[in-house]
Amino acid sequence: MEAGGLPLELWRMILAYLHLPDLGRCSLVCRAWYELILSLDSTRWRQLCLGCTECRHPNWPNQPDVEPESWREAFKQHYLASKTWTKNALDLESSVCFSLFRRRRERRTLSVGPGHEFDSLGSALAMASLYDRIVLFPGVYEEQGEIILKVPVEIVGHGKLGEVALLASIDQHCSTTRLCNLVFMPAWFSPFMFKTTSGHVQFDNCNFENGHIQVHGPGTCQVKFCTFKNTHVFLHNVPLCVLENCEFVGSENNSVTVEGHPSADKNWAYKYLLGLIKSSPSILPTEDSDSLMSLDLESRDQAWSPRTCDIVIEGSQSPTSPSSTSPKPGSKAGSQEAEVGSDGERVAQTPDSSDGGLSPSGGEEEEEDQLTYRLSYQVQGPRPVLGGSFLGPPLPGASIQLPSCLVLNSLQQELQKDKEAMALASSVQGCLIRKCLFRDGKGGVFVCSYGRAKMEGNIFRNLTYAVRCIHNSKIVMLRNDIHRCRASGIFLRLEGGGLIAGNNIYHNAEAGVDIRKKSNPLILCNQIHHGLRSGIVVLGNGKGIIRNNQIFSNKEAGIYILYHGNPVVSGNHIFKGRAAGIAVNENGKGLITENVIRENQWGGVDIRRGGIPVLRSNLICFGYSDGVVVGDEGKGLIEGNTIYANKGCGVWMMSSSLPHVTSNHVSYNGLYGVAVFSQKDGSGEFPGGHGAQENFSEDGDAILWETELEKDDDPLRRPVTIALVESNSINHNGASGLYVQSSEALHVLTNVIHANGDRGITVAQSNQLTRVANNSISCNRQSGVKVEAQCKVELRGNGIYDNRGHGIITKGDNTVVIENDIIGNRGSGLQLLPRSDTKVIKNRIHSFRAYGIAVRGRAKALVQENIIFQGKTSKTIFQQISNNRECVLQNNKFLVFKKKSDTWRLVNPPARPHLESSLRGPSAAHSGQKVTAMATRITARVEGGYHSNRSVFCTIL
Repeated sequence: MEAGGLPLELWRMILAYLHLPDLGRCSLVCRAWYELILSLDSTRWRQLCLGCTECRHPNWPNQPDVEPESWREAFKQHYLASKTWTKNALDLESSVCFSLFRRRRERRTLSVGPGHEFDSLGSALAMASLYDRIVLFPGVYEEQGEIILKVPVEIVGHGKLGEVALLASIDQHCSTTRLCNLVFMPAWFSPFMFKTTSGHVQFDNCNFENGHIQVHGPGTCQVKFCTFKNTHVFLHNVPLCVLENCEFVGSENNSVTVEGHPSADKNWAYKYLLGLIKSSPSILPTEDSDSLMSLDLESRDQAWSPRTCDIVIEGSQSPTSPSSTSPKPGSKAGSQEAEVGSDGERVAQTPDSSDGGLSPSGGEEEEEDQLTYRLSYQVQGPRPVLGGSFLGPPLPGASIQLPSCLVLNSLQQELQKDKEAMALASSVQGCLIRKCLFRDGKGGVFVCSYGRAKMEGNIFRNLTYAVRCIHNSKIVMLRNDIHRCRASGIFLRLEGGGLIAGNNIYHNAEAGVDIRKKSNPLILCNQIHHGLRSGIVVLGNGKGIIRNNQIFSNKEAGIYILYHGNPVVSGNHIFKGRAAGIAVNENGKGLITENVIRENQWGGVDIRRGGIPVLRSNLICFGYSDGVVVGDEGKGLIEGNTIYANKGCGVWMMSSSLPHVTSNHVSYNGLYGVAVFSQKDGSGEFPGGHGAQENFSEDGDAILWETELEKDDDPLRRPVTIALVESNSINHNGASGLYVQSSEALHVLTNVIHANGDRGITVAQSNQLTRVANNSISCNRQSGVKVEAQCKVELRGNGIYDNRGHGIITKGDNTVVIENDIIGNRGSGLQLLPRSDTKVIKNRIHSFRAYGIAVRGRAKALVQENIIFQGKTSKTIFQQISNNRECVLQNNKFLVFKKKSDTWRLVNPPARPHLESSLRGPSAAHSGQKVTAMATRITARVEGGYHSNRSVFCTIL
C-alpha cells in the first residue's frame, strides 16, 4: 500500500483512534484500505465491541472468556440487530411517507432526570414523536400509573448498566419500540413490567428483576444481552420471538413460558427477524465438528467425544479365553484317560483346542489307539450376526473394530439421512432461545398448548428441570448443555414432540430425558451420562425415536421403558452403566435394534413384568453380569443379537417368562450361554442369586413415574404359552451352553451348541416337558446332554457329536430319545443311570472307547430300532451292568467293522440335525445357514474339563 511510505503497523496505530463512522469511510477508499480496516479485528474492533454500552461480550453469559472468531463480525451482527426496531419505517403508508421522513431527519433526543428537560418518563413520552430517543440519566424512576406507549420510541439508560432503574408497568400499543441499558422492576400496583399484544419490542442490555414480561401474538420481541432475576417471560401465540445471549437466574417458576400455536397473523417485524436469524452464524453442526473419533474406553466417559468406532477390551483376562482354561506347564492332563464322576458322568481332562474341536496328540503311545476308519457327517447352523473380532475369544487390550452398521454417525450425517430431522433442525417458529444461561431456579423453558420453541447452544444448570414440553407442543433442542437438574432434564408429556439433537445431558437427579403420555420426540446424537437415575425413561404410552446417542455411566438403566412405553431405540452406544443397559418393565414395549450395549453392571438388556420388546441385531458385550435378562413375566422377541463376552450368562430367563429367543450368536460368556430358571416353588436358590431381587430401584417409586397407571397384579392377565429358544449359535461359553431348571414347558429348536466349557445342555429340573429338537450339540467339554432326575425331556432329531463326555446321560423319569445322531463322543453315546425311565428309539449311536449305550443299575428303558456302531472293540456296543428285566431291547441293529479301511457314512437320512425343514417364521428370514463338512477322526482318549455350575455374579443386586 502506498501511503507515504508508512509501515502497516503504524497505520494500524493511527486507525485505532478512529470512531466507527470514520472506519466505515476509510474502508471505502480502496481494497487495500478495506483490508487494512479488516486487520484491526483484535484491536480497534475489539475495543468498539467491548466499549459499547448497548451490548456485552459476544459470548456472554456462557463463555465470556472465549473470544469470538471475529470481533468485527460480532459487532456488525449486534449493530444490525439493534436497528431492527426501525425497519418498519419504510412499510408505513405512502400518505404519511413525507411526514415520516421529515420527522426522522429531525429525530429528537429527550433527556429525563434531575436538572434535565423532563423529570419523569411519563412526561417525556407525552411530548415524544415518532422514533424519538428518550435518554434516562442515572437515578431511580418510579411511575405511579401504567405507562402506555402510543408512538414508536427508543428509551435508553445513560451510563453503566445498573445506574438507571425504572419501576414501571409499560403497555405497548404502538408498532415498535426499543429499550436499552435499563434495570426494570415492577411497579407497586402490577407484577407486569412490560406487555405488548401486536407490536414489536426490542430489549438490549437490560436487567429485569422480580416481575413478568408478556408478549401476545401477533406481537414479537427481540431480547439480547439481558439478565432476568426471578423474572418470568410469558409468550402467548407469538409468531416469532428471539432471546439471545441472556441470563435467567433464580426463577420461582418457569423462566420462559411459550404457550399456544404461533399466530398465523404476523406483524411487520416477522420477516426482518427471520432474515436476521438466517444471516447470523449457524449453530448446526458441520462435518468437521462431528468427525469420527476413536478413543479408548477410559477417555470416552470423561471427554465429550461425539463418536465411537471401536472397543478396547480392558481388565483381567476373560474367563473363557484360552489361557484361563489351559493346563499349567508340565501338567500330565493330556495323557490321562477320562475319569468317571460319582454320577457316572465322564469328566475329561484335556482342554479344547482354539476352535473348540478335537486336537489329537501326536505321541507314539497314542498312535496305536487312533482308529483308522472315518465317520462322515455334517453340522449345520445359523451364521454369526457379526463376524471378525466377535468370532474368537476376547483378548485383553485388543481393539475390536465394529462393523459399519454399529458405528455412530455424526449429527450432520444423521440429518443428511433424515430429511424430516433436517427440516426440524432448520425450522424457526414460535420462540428462538440461543446462547442463553438458565441457572439456580425452578424451571427453564415451559412449552405448552401447541407451542413451538427452538433452543440452541444454551446452558441449563442447577434447576428443578430444564425444559418441559406438553399438550401437543413441539421443541427443537440443538447443542444445549443440561446438567445438575433436581428432576429430569427434559420432560415431554401429553403428545409433546420435536427434535432433541447434539445435547450434553448429565448429572441430573432424575432421567436425562423423560417421555410419557403419547409424546413422540426424535432424540438424536446426544450424550446422556452420569445421571443419578436413568438416562432416558419412556412410560405411560410414550413413544419416540432414540437414535445414535451415547448413553453411559448412569446410576440406573441407560434407557428404561415401562407402562406401555413404545419407543424405537436404534444405533445407540449404551455403556458403563451401574445398572442395566436397557430395562423394559411393567408392560413396556419398544423396538430395540442395532445398538452397542456394553460394560454395564447388570444385564445388558433386562426384561420383566410383562415387558414385551423386540430386541434385534444388537451387540451386547463385556457386561459385568448377564447379556440379556428375561425376568418374571418377561416376554418379547430376542432375535439376531450378538451376545459376547459377558461375565455372567449370555441369556438368563425365568421359566415364567415367555420370550422368543431366536437367531442370536451367544459366545464367550463367563457362565451359561442360555439359562432358564424357575422360582415358582419358592424354595430353590439359583446359581449366583439370580432372581433373588427383581425390582429396579425405580420400580419401588413407580407412583413418581406414572400416577395415572396402576400395575395389574393379576398373574392370569395373559395366556400361558411356551418359551422358545430357536436357531441360535451358542458356543464357547464358560459353563453349559443351555441350562434348564424350570417348572414350565420349554422348546429348544434348531440351535448350534458348540464348544462350551461344561455340558452342551443341562436339564436340572423340568416339571413340564422340555422339548429339544433339531439341534447340533458338538465339541462341548463334558457331555452333550445331561438330564437330571424327575425331569421330562424329549430329545428328537438332534446331532450330538464329538463331546468330551457322554453323548447323553440321563436320570430322568420320563425321557424320550428319538431319531438322534449320537456320534463320536468320548464317553458313552447314551448312558442311562439308576431309576431313570427312558425310551430310546430310532437313533444312530456310536462311541469309540466307551459303550454305545450303557445301562447303570435298575434303569427302566425301551431300546428300539436303533443303529449302534461298534467302537474300538466288540465290547463297546451295549453294556448292561445287571440283569434288568425292565430294560427292553427290540429290533436294534449293531454294526461292526471288518477291516480298517471301512468308512461309515450317515445317509438315509443324512446327518442330523435337518435345519432346512425346521427353520420357519421370522427366524428363517434373519438366519443364514452355515454348512461345514466334517470328517472327524475318532480318537481313543476322552478329554475335557469340569466347570462349576454355580454363578459368581448377580444379575439383580
